[in-house]
Amino acid sequence: MNEPVKPVQGSAASEERLSSGVLGSVDITFMVLAVAAPMAIVVATMPLAFAFGNGVGVAGAYLLSGIAITLFALGYVKIIPLIRNAGAFYAIVSASFGKVAGLGSAYVALISYVGLCSATLGALSYFATDILHSLGMTSVHWGVVALVSIGALALLSWFRIDFTAKLLAIALGAEVLAILLLDFAIIVQEGFIAPSIVFAPAAVFGPGLGVAAIYAFNSVIGFEATAIYQEEARNPSITVPRATYAAIAIVSTFYIFTAYSFTVAEGTAVGAAAAEDPGHFVFGLASRYLGNWAEIAISALVVTSAFAAILGLFNNSSRYVYALARDRILPSSLARTRAVNGAPFAAGLPIIAILVVTVSSFALAGLDPLLSLTTALTGFGSVGLMLLLCVTSFAIPVFFLHHNARLTVQTALPILGGVMLAVGSGLSVLNYPLLTGTDSAFINSLPILLPIIFAAGAVQATWLKRNRPESYGRIGLSRPVV
Repeated sequence: MNEPVKPVQGSAASEERLSSGVLGSVDITFMVLAVAAPMAIVVATMPLAFAFGNGVGVAGAYLLSGIAITLFALGYVKIIPLIRNAGAFYAIVSASFGKVAGLGSAYVALISYVGLCSATLGALSYFATDILHSLGMTSVHWGVVALVSIGALALLSWFRIDFTAKLLAIALGAEVLAILLLDFAIIVQEGFIAPSIVFAPAAVFGPGLGVAAIYAFNSVIGFEATAIYQEEARNPSITVPRATYAAIAIVSTFYIFTAYSFTVAEGTAVGAAAAEDPGHFVFGLASRYLGNWAEIAISALVVTSAFAAILGLFNNSSRYVYALARDRILPSSLARTRAVNGAPFAAGLPIIAILVVTVSSFALAGLDPLLSLTTALTGFGSVGLMLLLCVTSFAIPVFFLHHNARLTVQTALPILGGVMLAVGSGLSVLNYPLLTGTDSAFINSLPILLPIIFAAGAVQATWLKRNRPESYGRIGLSRPVV
């Protein structure tokens, strides 16, 4: 008879413990949605999906990505209570495919999050500097804006996580409200078009689906964060699954409805309209349907959206560092938390240092923050997390097979989601220049680093197994949630 799966418990010193019971479902949902950066997706990448993808069928591409991540989530919420670790994918892969694969995955996840954090910092600096220059402050360099933003990250990491969650809720609410206002203005003025046109198989699976799928599937990365924060959640067995489903439902519905509304605005010519000027496509719609004030407001909200995404990505990165340090893979000093509020401040310090070095290097080299920094690292981080999402989809049923010797429908469905995510990952790799927006051979070769990073983690794990078996045994260790 099969025995119920029980989490393997570990212990943690009090100075290495995160603050527990401070995040509710709403808090975690906002943390996840902030990383998704809906304003940035709608303004920067959705027009590209229209322009170079399947045009009228773009809303259907976002629907497919929503289905894939939902199939993944059905098994994900079942495994989360059984594998309790702030390094979510890292712990799941370790428990399913072994500690060697788990540590390799941990480094890929960490580097991917830090890469996306750096890339988004470049975008924020570009748009914030543009606004400052338009106000007459032409002497302000983007590098200064970036360093000030990094300073704000360091300051916020000193506080308890629920304070950060409240800030993200405000920023996220404003950007979602602005786009929804535009969506409804379009519907009110133009009416509806038949969903059978937008979601018709001929439209969705027509020429360009592969390109649209790249942007659609990249818009659903970051949902791992619901498990990343389970050690800090109130009643995690309830709040974490609830936040996972809520985040997926909200962001998927938001993207599908927004893509549908933009199609209503331009009709069957939406692809051609977006292709004329993808960078200003959404701003043009805002000006047309809401007035010039909306264009200005969205410009400002792009900056706050970018900072919210940076903050969420930074929090994810720091918790990976914390988890690896607590497992004694990285220096244990990085696992120390503030006694007063459990904030993993020490874990954020190396990330802050990496961001400062990266920004300073690009700035001193005279490079453009958007065309160089953002372009170089956005695709790199996105592909890394997509591949990990795919691997974890297959790791979930493997875990239950190892422990239960049988699968339920709920724990088997991630296999189907994994297949869909694998297709999306493959398309992203094969069409990588579309993600970066550049012909640079150097930038477009960056994904080669992902298997190298994975291999480095695997080599370290193998070395630990032979030389430090106690440390090897701690890789991916499940922790009690109190």
